[in-house]
Amino acid sequence: MGRFIFKQKFSIFYLALFFSLALTAQIDFTEYSGKVIDGSSNRTLEAASLSINETNISTITNSEGQFVLKVPNNYLDSKVVISLLGYNTRVVPLSELSDKNNNIKLFQAVTQLSAVNVSAYKNAENLVRRVFDEKGKTVQDESLFMTAFYRETIKRRSRNVSLTEAVVTILKQPNASLVKDAIQLGKARKSTDYKRLDTLSVKLQGGPFSTIYLDIMKYPEYIFTSETIKSYRFSFDQPTTINNRNVYVVNFESKNNGQNINYNGKLYIDVRSLALVSATYALDVSNKNKTKNLLVKRKPKGVVVYPLEAKYRVDYKSKGDKWYYSYSSLSLRFKVNKKRELFNKVYTLASEMAVTDWEVNAADKKIRQKDRLKPTVIITDAISGFSDPNFWGEYNLIEPDKSIESAIDKIRKNIEKQKERQEKKTINSTP
Repeated sequence: MGRFIFKQKFSIFYLALFFSLALTAQIDFTEYSGKVIDGSSNRTLEAASLSINETNISTITNSEGQFVLKVPNNYLDSKVVISLLGYNTRVVPLSELSDKNNNIKLFQAVTQLSAVNVSAYKNAENLVRRVFDEKGKTVQDESLFMTAFYRETIKRRSRNVSLTEAVVTILKQPNASLVKDAIQLGKARKSTDYKRLDTLSVKLQGGPFSTIYLDIMKYPEYIFTSETIKSYRFSFDQPTTINNRNVYVVNFESKNNGQNINYNGKLYIDVRSLALVSATYALDVSNKNKTKNLLVKRKPKGVVVYPLEAKYRVDYKSKGDKWYYSYSSLSLRFKVNKKRELFNKVYTLASEMAVTDWEVNAADKKIRQKDRLKPTVIITDAISGFSDPNFWGEYNLIEPDKSIESAIDKIRKNIEKQKERQEKKTINSTP
C-alpha cells in the first residue's frame, strides 16, 4: 500500500512539474492575430507576408486575409514587415499591435519604369533567359535548415473529404547543387473521410514535395530549361512592385509545338537584381490525351484521370543580396472516369507550404535517411488524426480558414456516425 501511495504522489508531482514546464514554455512567445486588408476597398488580402525585421521569422495570411504571428519574447522590441506583390510595404512596430483583432492596411503601389529600364532588353525572352542563366548571382548559395508549415485539402465536388496539416523541416540544398532537398515530417495531424475519398480508386498526387518542387530556381527542369524555353512566347506586361522595389512582369504562353506539358503564366522579376520574385502559372489542359493520368500517383486498371485545372504559385523573399524560397501553392481539379460507373467523380486538391523560419546550415546538420519523407509519399497515408487546438505550440503557421475549421468538424462527425453504425451492426449480428 505504501508503495502505491508513493507512486501516486510521485505521479501527481510529475504531472504538476510537466504542466509547470508546459506553462513556462507557453510564455516564451507572444501571439499576434488579425487581418491584412486593402487600404482603399477594405478587401482582405490573401498570401500577404508578415516578417519580423532582421530575422527569418515569418507567416502568411490565409484566403480570408487572416494571420497569426508567434514572436519569441526576446524580439518584442522589433518591427513587423508586411508585404504583398503590387502593394507598398508597411513596417509596424510590434508595440503598436494588440494581441488580437489587428487590421493592417496595405495600399496599392503605382509603378512607372523609366524608358531605360523598359528598353534594356530587346525582348522579354532575353530577360527570362538572363534570369535563369545568371541565377547564381541572386539565389541561395548555401545549405539551409528551414521550418515550414504545410497544408493539404482534398474535396470531392464541393465537400471536404481530407484535411492535412504538418510542420516540416526542410534541408534546402544550395541552388547550384544537383542534390535534391530533403524533408522530415515533424508535428502533423489530419482528418480524412476515407469512404468519400474513395482511396481504392485513386491515390492523389500530393505531399510536401509537390510544393517544394515548385521552386523553379532550384528545379527549372519542371518548367524552363535551355531547350523547353524555346516552346514559349514571352511578352512584357505592366510593371508592379514588391517590398517597395520595381518588378518586371513577363507573360508567357506555350506555342503548342509538340511539348508534352505546357504552361501559361506570369513571371515577376526584380528590376535591380534580376532575381525571380514570384511566378504564377497554370497547366495547359486543352489536350486530354497529353495530360490524362498526369496528377495521379497510383490507380487501378480501368480508371482514367483527366485534369480540369492545375494552378501553381511560388514566391521568393530577399535577405541581403540573395533571394530564398518562401512560399508555394498548387490547386488541382480533375475528373475520375471509372469503367462501369455512370457518374464521374470530380476532386480538388489544394496544398500550400510557407517557410516560417530558417537558419544557415553552418554546422552541416543532416536529416537521417530513415527520417526522410519519400518524394512518392501520399500525405494522407503518412500521419494520424487531428489533435487539440494548442497542438502547434510556438510554431508559426497559416491561420486556418473558417471553412476549413467547420469542415474538420463535419468530417469528424461523419466518421463518428460511421463508427456508431458499424458498432450497431456488430452488436446486431452477434448471436
